[in-house]
Parts: sequence; structure tokens; C-alpha cells
Amino acid sequence: MRALLDVVLLALQLYTWLLIAAAILSWLVAFNVVNTRNGVVAAIADFLYRITEPLLRPIRNVMPNLGGIDLSPVVLLLIIFLIERVIVLYLYPNVF
Repeated sequence: MRALLDVVLLALQLYTWLLIAAAILSWLVAFNVVNTRNGVVAAIADFLYRITEPLLRPIRNVMPNLGGIDLSPVVLLLIIFLIERVIVLYLYPNVF
């Protein structure tokens, strides 16, 4: 059972890094640092969008419109950190 919890924690950490990479890439595209006409950049952006958007869309639908500021990645990161803490503090010590 601990191995399963370790895999879940690893998946959550990996998703956290993918979410951070998607946010940074969106900033780079918005400020014209990178161009999505480049095939490699477009492929990476498409991959990150497809991976992160299914969990960000419901959060965006619930949150109020703040203009150009998108706080849904921050909310999702807080939810992921909460899940990690629950696993580490409450589930992991009780598994033999």
C-alpha cells in the first residue's frame, strides 16, 4: 500500500511541475519571448495545454473573472499541496 501512495505522490509532484511549466510557457508566449510558430514550441505548448486544461477548466468556471489575471493554476497547486499533505500526514503513517 505504501508503494501505491508513493506512486500517487510522485504523480502529484510531476503534475505540479507540468503545471508550473505551462504557466511559465504561457507567460513567455504572452510577452513574445517565444513564438508558437516554431514547431517545437507549438508541440510543447499543445502538450502542456492538453495535460493541464482538464483540471484547470472547472476551476476557471467557478472563479470570478479577474480580467487578464488567471489564478486557476494557483488554486490547483494549493489543492495538490493539500492532497499531498493529507497523504503524508494522515494516510502514509497509518499504512503498515
